[in-house]
Amino acid sequence: MVTMENARILQVQIERARERGIAGSIYKGRVTRVLPGMQAAFVDIGLPKAAFLAGADFFPVDASDYTDTGDDDIEPAAAAPPSAVEPSSLPPIEQRLQKGQDVIVQIGKEPIASKGARITSNLSLPGRLLVYLPGSRQIGVSRRIDDEEERARLQHAVESVATLRGGVIIRTACRGVPKKEIQADLRVLRNLWHGISRKAETVDAPALLHQDLDLILRTVRDIWVMDVAKIVVDSRHQYERIGEFVDAVMPRWRPRVDLYELPEPIFERYGIEAQIAKALERRVWLRSGGYVVIDATEALTSIDVNTGRFVGKSDQRATALDTNLEAAQVIADQLRLRNIGGVIVIDFIDMEQPADREAVLAMLTESLRNQRTRAEVHGFSELGLVEMTRHRNRESLAQRLCDPCPTCMGKGHVKGTATTAYEVLRKIRHAGQTVPHARQVVASVPAAVAAFLAEYEPNALREIEAELSIEVVVDVSDNARPDSVTVTASPAAKASG
Repeated sequence: MVTMENARILQVQIERARERGIAGSIYKGRVTRVLPGMQAAFVDIGLPKAAFLAGADFFPVDASDYTDTGDDDIEPAAAAPPSAVEPSSLPPIEQRLQKGQDVIVQIGKEPIASKGARITSNLSLPGRLLVYLPGSRQIGVSRRIDDEEERARLQHAVESVATLRGGVIIRTACRGVPKKEIQADLRVLRNLWHGISRKAETVDAPALLHQDLDLILRTVRDIWVMDVAKIVVDSRHQYERIGEFVDAVMPRWRPRVDLYELPEPIFERYGIEAQIAKALERRVWLRSGGYVVIDATEALTSIDVNTGRFVGKSDQRATALDTNLEAAQVIADQLRLRNIGGVIVIDFIDMEQPADREAVLAMLTESLRNQRTRAEVHGFSELGLVEMTRHRNRESLAQRLCDPCPTCMGKGHVKGTATTAYEVLRKIRHAGQTVPHARQVVASVPAAVAAFLAEYEPNALREIEAELSIEVVVDVSDNARPDSVTVTASPAAKASG
């Protein structure tokens, strides 16, 4: 799924049938380990790796809090919902969880690289208009609805039919929606939770209790929060699925769903392939001629801003400010496009004036504001670097589309030809000295290394032969790695052709 605005890609979401995403799925799991020293636990939910449950993400509740009558009639709330439980006020995790205990949890972050899934007991069920919170009593309104009169109307619409058990978050899509539609969405979510809680009573852990819609229908459900002009689908099967879904939940949007039937591939038609290719590159060029370099590591993502070919029009201060302001917008777009999360450090071009720094921070914050993924900008550090965090619950675009380089094995570099050649000389000497009665040492090396030895170090090879009374044979290997070598010694010389 690709989201575009004015022919520019905003977001790429990928989900293959054989490896469907599990973020948001609800499981009945069994605690396998409780770690008081980490205030965390590991839970078996049926995945290859145990899921990680932080102490702050587990809220003990009564069994009745996970039970719903399933009645379609929504009763008025008896009282205002209580405030959320502060994690700091919770007892130690070893007092709340024991090994072998069954828990109902939800995937907060999918497994990424070597890490297992991260889970929480603070469950949420998203609908088109609302998010239902089975273990809460809170009612919240999206911060993107800033009209106070509308916020009050929406909160009243939910409070007038609020559940005795379960909280609600009013999504941005509720803006302007009639009260009956909102209440109908809440009724659907309550009935969904009723089915999940009933299933939890009948199955043994570990077990999947609920999986969210697949990527296509999930995107269609959530996309109307934005001002969407059209959905274009190049598969008739998916077009019909989307049509049925839209007819059922939001029929007035049906004319905006189009089937793409031109012979030219849809990715070519809209220039998507080229834009995705650029999103996988380290360097991103700015319109002014400057550029941004993005490097991701396991711990954080570093971003460097450079003026490049941009020399400015007036003075150095204006050049730096203009480049940084443009870069701030591009960085926000790239974080969304590449789905980069976690800790992010940005090295903007140095600015002496506090007002310039504030302007760049304001531009970065504003550019991130309209994105659905939560991000926090923490300002400039003492070293002049901008530190920020961005929520991560799925793999980045690069992790989703690319495999580690088979040549460097994901390290990003290989040993140079000269370095490898001298390593070969040391290995030849070592093999000739340590293998009993060695008469021949064969070094299988890449072509570039063999050429280097022949051109620059033929004397070194002859010296080793004379010193150790052995024959040295250098063979060219077919290994793709330019630093891959094999050195073997044999007690009897072989005839070489």
